[in-house]
Amino acid sequence: MTETNTGNEDFGQLSAPYRRELLAYCYRMLGSVEDAEEVVQEVYLDAWRAYDRFEARSSLRTWLYRIATRACFKALERIRRRPLPADLGDPEPNPGIGPIPRNPEVPWLQPIPDYLFTSAPDDPETVVVQRQSLRLALMGALQQLPPRQRAVLILRDVLQWRTTEVAELLQMSTAAVNSALQRARSQIPLSQDGLTEPDEPHQRDLLNRYAIAFETADVDQLVTVLTEDARWEMPPIALWFEGRDTVCAFLARQMRIIGPADVVATSANGQPAFAVYRRGVDGTHRPHAVHVLTFGAEGISRVVAFHGARLFPLFGL
Repeated sequence: MTETNTGNEDFGQLSAPYRRELLAYCYRMLGSVEDAEEVVQEVYLDAWRAYDRFEARSSLRTWLYRIATRACFKALERIRRRPLPADLGDPEPNPGIGPIPRNPEVPWLQPIPDYLFTSAPDDPETVVVQRQSLRLALMGALQQLPPRQRAVLILRDVLQWRTTEVAELLQMSTAAVNSALQRARSQIPLSQDGLTEPDEPHQRDLLNRYAIAFETADVDQLVTVLTEDARWEMPPIALWFEGRDTVCAFLARQMRIIGPADVVATSANGQPAFAVYRRGVDGTHRPHAVHVLTFGAEGISRVVAFHGARLFPLFGL
C-alpha cells in the first residue's frame, strides 16, 4: 500500500465526525438540503484528493470548513437567495382566491429533517442549540444576507468561532470580519431570549388537536390552536395568508376539497412537523404536504406547508 493511499484512508476516518456539522453549515448557507448534500460530497471528494498535501497548519475541521465555504460561495453565484412566500410580498387578503398557481421556478427555501443534523443523544445541550439555530424563520432571514455576511454571522454567532479564526478562514482582516458581523447582526438578531413558547404539556395538546383537525377535516379545531396573528404559507405557492380568521377561512375551503387526511408526526429545523397524506377513494394515501409549525406564546403562530411529494423521501416517509 502506498503512502498516499494510507493517508487517504486516514482522511476518511478522521474526517467522518465532521460530515454532519458540515451539512448543517452548508444548509444554513444555501437554504437547501439537496444543495447542501451535493456541496458536502464535493467537499469530501476535493479534500480526499488533496489530503496528501494537507500541511496541518490549521486543524482538519478548519480546513474542511474552508473548502466548504468556498464551495458554498460558488453555489451561491447561481442561486443567491431561497425565499419563503412571506419574503416576496404582502399577505393575500382574500381567502376565497382561486385557482392558486404554483411557482416551481422559484428556488424555495427547504426544511431540513432533524435527524440529519442533531448530535448524539447524550449531548442534549448541544442538540438544543443546534435546533434553535436552524429554525425555519432564521433560515429564511439568513437568505436575505450577502453570502460573506451570511458566513461571518454563522461562523461567529452560531458556531462560536473566534474573530481571528473567521478572518483566517475567509481571508479577511479582523476589522472587516467585525464590520460584516455588525451589519449582519443589525438585520438578523440570533438571540432566542425573546422566544416564548407554551410549556411542553400545552404544546403536546396543541399538536394533538392540530393533527385531529386535519384527520377529521375540522376547521373549528384549528381555530382553537392558531394564534390570532397566525401565518400560513405554502411553497411552491407564492401567496400566503395572515390572521387566524383569514387562514381558517382559506383552510375551510381547502378541507372541503381535500377531505379528511392522514397525518404522520415528524420534525424539521428543530420544530414539530407533520406529513399530511390525502386519502384516495381507492384506499391509497398520496403525499400532500409537510407542515412545519412554529409556536407563539398562545399557540401555533406560523405554519409553512411545503406542498408536493418531493420532500417525503428526504424525511424517510
